[in-house]
Amino acid sequence: MRKIIPRFILGWYHFCLAYLGAVLYGFPSGKMTVIGVTGTKGKTTTCNLIAQLLEQAGFLVGLATTVNFKIGDKEWTNGEKQTMLGRFRLQKLLRQMVKANCKYAVIETSSEGVLQHRQRGIDYNVAVFTNLSPEHIERHGSFIKYRQAKEKLFKAVAKKKNGVGVYNLDDENVEHFLKYEIKNKYGYFSKRSNLKYPLANKYQILNVNLQNNKTEFEINDVKFRTSLIGEMNVYNVAAAVGVAVSQGLELEALPNLVEKLKAPSGRMQLIDEGQEFKVIVDYAHEPASLRAAYETARLFHPRKVIGILGAQGGGRDKGKRSKLGEVAANYADYIFVTNEDPYDEDPGQIIEDVASGAVGKPVEKIIDRDRAIKKALGLAQAGDLVLITGKGGEVSMCVAGGQKIPWSDEKVVRDYLKDKR
Repeated sequence: MRKIIPRFILGWYHFCLAYLGAVLYGFPSGKMTVIGVTGTKGKTTTCNLIAQLLEQAGFLVGLATTVNFKIGDKEWTNGEKQTMLGRFRLQKLLRQMVKANCKYAVIETSSEGVLQHRQRGIDYNVAVFTNLSPEHIERHGSFIKYRQAKEKLFKAVAKKKNGVGVYNLDDENVEHFLKYEIKNKYGYFSKRSNLKYPLANKYQILNVNLQNNKTEFEINDVKFRTSLIGEMNVYNVAAAVGVAVSQGLELEALPNLVEKLKAPSGRMQLIDEGQEFKVIVDYAHEPASLRAAYETARLFHPRKVIGILGAQGGGRDKGKRSKLGEVAANYADYIFVTNEDPYDEDPGQIIEDVASGAVGKPVEKIIDRDRAIKKALGLAQAGDLVLITGKGGEVSMCVAGGQKIPWSDEKVVRDYLKDKR
């Protein structure tokens, strides 16, 4: 039906559903401070870090991300394959947060969610911009429209009397988000500080020390240490720190809290079952995030890198598939291209599209993701690193006929490694 119904009619349908849900559940977001996080990379991690910092500061927090939901002490996996829930469910979740006396709700806000008006009826107080790179272009029609969908979060917060914006000032697209007249603006940066829009609250990242078991850096001369690894996590932590400061926490009081932060499942997750090589599972599914994952993997100084990747089906960003293969070929010594979420597309064709970019490196094309992972693990020797990307902490795979089958990269890896001990 979606293919034959005009888009503007679908838009009104989603718009009405969103507002009806807000009315049905009594506009619950107005009873909390709602923090929306948007961008291309790092949204899920940043949301989780914000929630953890606020919890450590003594607040009850609700959380909704691609990976997980949380209401106070109760946490569970998001198995819906939706970053932002639709059909009243997000409003229901917000109502449950209110009933649990949550002061904050941290909502991962996606461009797809905005496209379907799922942010309507949510009274956002804080907007966070992580970064922007091309993604979902075929869905939105252009990169500009993709960016403009994300800008709507900041446009909404600009209407608040004491709205807060938190920005990655190093991103070349940041000025499109800064243009909205949000009263309180907080920016973090490492490289770039000259901007068209002045900010009273700037936080500079200095003296970054990246290691394979920890990351050290400074923000405005305050020293931080975290177990999260990779440059991208420096920015994710800085975003969370910016939000914490905007909510009244002192910068100097945050290092002890930051040191306790943990990454969500499937985000540069190191899997250790006593094997002599490293295995990392990550969600990276677009070229920029895949590149960041491989750059982080270099911190382990592996003898050889074995990469396992695929690409989403369902008509999603076909243009990025060969680019994913190209990124893998630039970093990995051996590549397995396999199934990810084919939906109704031919898995073999998706794999061919990805593999077409992996020029100059040995490539194996295996549709069965279970077999591809196990073959890659069997190939690994002492000192090697196996990087499995695309699914991260997801618990299902979308296949033909609208079916979702149970899936876990982590489980496949752990079961194989345990059997080999």
